[in-house]
Amino acid sequence: MAVYLDNNATTALDERVLQAMLPYMGQVTGNPSSVHRFGRLQKDAIEQARESVARLVGARAEQVVFTSGGTESNNLLINGFYQHNRGSRIAVSAIEHMSLLEPAQNLGDMVDIIEADENGHINNSALEQAVDERTSLVSVMTANNETGVIQDLSLLIDFAAENNCFFHTDATQAAGKIALDFAGSGIHAMTVSAHKLYGPVGVGALIIDKRLPIKKLQFGGSQEKNLRAGTENVPAIVGFGKAAELAMAEMQMNARKMYQLRDALEKGLKELNEVSVFADRAERLPNTLQFGVNGFDGETLLMQLDRKAIAVSSGSACTSGKTEPSHVLKAMKVPDALANSAIRVSFGKHNTMSDVEALLAALHDIIEINQQSAVMMAATV
Repeated sequence: MAVYLDNNATTALDERVLQAMLPYMGQVTGNPSSVHRFGRLQKDAIEQARESVARLVGARAEQVVFTSGGTESNNLLINGFYQHNRGSRIAVSAIEHMSLLEPAQNLGDMVDIIEADENGHINNSALEQAVDERTSLVSVMTANNETGVIQDLSLLIDFAAENNCFFHTDATQAAGKIALDFAGSGIHAMTVSAHKLYGPVGVGALIIDKRLPIKKLQFGGSQEKNLRAGTENVPAIVGFGKAAELAMAEMQMNARKMYQLRDALEKGLKELNEVSVFADRAERLPNTLQFGVNGFDGETLLMQLDRKAIAVSSGSACTSGKTEPSHVLKAMKVPDALANSAIRVSFGKHNTMSDVEALLAALHDIIEINQQSAVMMAATV
């Protein structure tokens, strides 16, 4: 039986989410912008989902702007803010997902990069070096999609406030796994996505405090607080709302289970001399662990595991196929050879301890065969 350990790339659609979506996939029709009863039914479903997503992250419903996913939310935030605030500078962390880092870098010399330490943390010292009197927006992710490292945002938010900067965080991987408090944290914008928490692909949200000035990038309608023109994807939004409800209700139970799986895997990996666990001294998401194996290429190791019916990732799914080492690991000063061997394991609520055992056994076999081959090659020289 196949073992799926790539839940940070995407999670399986929860059956309860699918059941909530089905009536809006043919049985209930109407455009949410229409004023007749069919349109109002669709609009009511969207607003109910908006309430659910807001509760998950500790925001108000009117602060939730639905998008097509985390990538669009991050692009809307960076480009929309820049369009409204030309001439001001933006500071983003070096460990951001490429959906935020790339649009930021596309702004050229208007962007400053906040360096990370060897544990994947962004600290005030690094932020101080990247921020000056022209900086008006700081963006640091809540938890990293590769290493799982959770940032201590409170100090960074305070620093940004003291320097009159707005603060955004990409919480795509954190939402549904750890508690979030948009309203109480002092954050001005937050990115979330449905398919990371057992919801449908193709829907996300940008949570925005009304004090943050931003221009829309998509024109032709006044949908989503006049920030995202276009008829809303009602089935997906309904699914997002249901997934948010379930994530909030089951967060503690799922976290306990995944901590046990992650810790068991980490213990087993540290018994293998060739393995290095990244950011093992940092607080991380309960489901995420990234490691490197000396003497291996990550993509090759991934394929060897795939042949054993075990699905993992060599990093972010959005950067698969690239030959460069992970920009996250490079920012953490991990040597290129080790960074190139990186494997990310991300557990989901359906995983069990037998999956951990299967992965450890497979790694042991692969490493042992590699060592035997090396010995045989050395003997023939």
